[in-house]
Amino acid sequence: MSTAFDSYELAGKRLANRIAMAPMTRSRADAAAGATATDLMATYYAQRASAGLIISEGIQPSVVGQGYPFTPGLHSAEQVESWRPVTDAVHREGGVIFAQLMHTGRIGHPSLLPDGLVPVAPSAVAAKGQVFTGQGMLDLTTPAELTEDEILRTVEDYANAARGAMAAGFDGVELHGANGYLIHQFLAPGSNLRTDGWGGSVEGRIRFAIEVATAVAEAIGGDRVGFRISPGNTYNDIVEGDDLDETYGALVARLAPLGLAYLHQLEAEGQRELVLRLRKEWPGTFVLNPFTGADVTGPEELELVEDGTADLIAYGAMFLANPDLPARLAAGGPYNTPDTASFFGGDHRGYTDYPALG
Repeated sequence: MSTAFDSYELAGKRLANRIAMAPMTRSRADAAAGATATDLMATYYAQRASAGLIISEGIQPSVVGQGYPFTPGLHSAEQVESWRPVTDAVHREGGVIFAQLMHTGRIGHPSLLPDGLVPVAPSAVAAKGQVFTGQGMLDLTTPAELTEDEILRTVEDYANAARGAMAAGFDGVELHGANGYLIHQFLAPGSNLRTDGWGGSVEGRIRFAIEVATAVAEAIGGDRVGFRISPGNTYNDIVEGDDLDETYGALVARLAPLGLAYLHQLEAEGQRELVLRLRKEWPGTFVLNPFTGADVTGPEELELVEDGTADLIAYGAMFLANPDLPARLAAGGPYNTPDTASFFGGDHRGYTDYPALG
């Protein structure tokens, strides 16, 4: 029987344990220097390098992919160079780090974008809600519907950002197909009203996800690519239909031949049956961020590795409050208590230290 404290082989790397640090937006990039990574970010990730796998905060693959203030990119030479001290710091501490590529799609605001750009999405359907901007909280706006040529350019943006991640020293990338961001928007019929080859049927709605994963796998190798999903998660006003099982079953079936490093599922309430089904159907490494309701993921979730539900368990907020979390889990504590009320309760503290769902 494997335990969460056993080592694990992933993407040609030996992970020290099976405890992953989940992606969490931190909004600490240097906006004045072009959304570049900072020394604070290098310190932050190096402090948490005892995780078997670190998955970074969401990193935009293009200018228009930014939906929050002070988030970093991987679409310019300066951004790529700025990440090198971060990855070097993690590697010096013996850690492994993947860059999460997150295009926010319709989640954002024109005031966050330069040159008159506006958020984009599969369809011109605004999400309900607000986003923090330099002008405070503002309503999400109606996005521009992507043309087919723009979709294809967006796919290439992901591939180019993945190449940049490798040049910056990351060990791989995770494609963010969850939490109501662009890939998830294509998957969900509530945000994807298209009737062309990029929408309508299940096959049409999963096409963008498959095209992105294929392009990135071809760019850097499938064994360096993870893919995150969150079936049934309504975050960012995502509405998925009654064909949830069919949609994600088809998605996993199409992703499987690409030889990806892992599938990472963020579990929604009542989704354990689907978790077990996708775990069974996925041929490779399965990472689970388990549903824990109002509680943070805790030591009891380590049993999900022991019983075979997942190969790795992803912890989020507990890593913020406990940088040495694997050692504390192994020792049975003590644990610092994450301030989840301010994380998710609306106190954005100027957005400079706000771990939104990644």
